Amino acid sequence: MSRNAICAASFAFFIAAAIPPSAAPEAAQPRDAPPLLDTIVLWLSANFDLPAPVQTPLLATLPEADLVAMRYGPEAQVAPGEVVALYDEGGGTIYLSEGWTGRSPAELSVLVHEVVHHLQSSADLRFACPAERERLAYHAQGEWLALFGETLATAFDIDAATLLVGTVYMH
Repeated sequence: MSRNAICAASFAFFIAAAIPPSAAPEAAQPRDAPPLLDTIVLWLSANFDLPAPVQTPLLATLPEADLVAMRYGPEAQVAPGEVVALYDEGGGTIYLSEGWTGRSPAELSVLVHEVVHHLQSSADLRFACPAERERLAYHAQGEWLALFGETLATAFDIDAATLLVGTVYMH
């Protein structure tokens, strides 16, 4: 199996992902940034060696079916709730599911995860495969959850083994 095939296979497990540059989906609804967005950016910059971006990401909501289609393609069939957010590098936009409110540590952790991708993109960081890019995003998300006594396992049922498989670059 090629390195790219292994990376793609290991990456398919996760709830959020960076997507390739694309045009904004028609169904996207722009949304105001939550009050904590600047705080999240500063927290990530201070704690994870990521430079603060010149611009904060744009935020928009989409129906879950559109998020799934953006991530996996229009014919994809995935379990409900599997894709809750995506980052569009080309547009500097974080797409959140329509039901996202940001009213819980777990929901805010999804934003933390995607802001990591925005900071990675803003810093023009490059990765060998998508799984490698996810390592820091899930680490930061887990640290955010820990501030509130939660973990990726308790908030999203992501166990350590699944996380390891999905964030390890294999060649």
